[in-house]
Amino acid sequence: MSGVRMGRDGPGSDAARVPVVAYEAAQGWLGRDDLVASEEPLEIRVDTRAVSVTMRTPGHDEELAAGFLLTEGVIASGQDIVRFLRHPRNEHGSVIDVQLGPDVRADLARLTRHVFAGSSCGLCGKAAIEAVRCMHAPLGVESWEVAPGWLTGLPSRMREAQRGFEATGGIHAAALFDAGGELVVLREDVGRHNAVDKVVGHRALAGALPLGRSVLLVSGRLSFEIMQKALAGGIPMVAAVSAPSALAIEFAAEAGQTLVGFLRDGRFNVYAGGWRIQGCAGVAPG
Repeated sequence: MSGVRMGRDGPGSDAARVPVVAYEAAQGWLGRDDLVASEEPLEIRVDTRAVSVTMRTPGHDEELAAGFLLTEGVIASGQDIVRFLRHPRNEHGSVIDVQLGPDVRADLARLTRHVFAGSSCGLCGKAAIEAVRCMHAPLGVESWEVAPGWLTGLPSRMREAQRGFEATGGIHAAALFDAGGELVVLREDVGRHNAVDKVVGHRALAGALPLGRSVLLVSGRLSFEIMQKALAGGIPMVAAVSAPSALAIEFAAEAGQTLVGFLRDGRFNVYAGGWRIQGCAGVAPG
């Protein structure tokens, strides 16, 4: 549609207002404004060196940068970060410079996002899993478990907290729940991996890692990359309202994580780590 005009719904907003032509059976054609999820680039720098450019929904950029660096193995904790600086050419908030402590030896060669995310990268799934294993050790088998009914109640609670989705209908969410069922933090973004980075970054900057006895719930499908990020944060259970990929399932099994898919409408599938869900361990799959 030509002549599209877009306006932010306010400074730092995760939504943009755009004109649309809509059709409704009761009214026919009409023109109106609509809210859509904002998507803008963010360049992440480490000590002035550019290391990544990601498309994200503006907001919580410091958490996004911290979570990205931690889940990619560049830093070990939030304490490695001294401060965040804005770049001189940062008039639109599109560049963030993460300043690390003088004793932090950041291995920027360990950045993996684009290697693992691209299907044409030439790495097989086994090689990708082995590379992550070198950065993050598998989780142990602990006695913690949750009830099936506890799990089925999480999607509605996440949905109630999704302010961006309520406004736009086009934004992903990642929500972290503790063992008591409390919503610790929820972040939204046009990218599923960005939403997870923001959640992990939030807890890293609070000095709250690792995130044992917690559940990460995401609004879309579960990829290998999301399971990798959850493992970096020490999250033992990851659930999604949609399907997991085959590589995500394989990774979860090797990492000692519980993976739950299709968590919606009072049902779910357990693909790995069933010992953390009451009654699951004694049921044969298939």
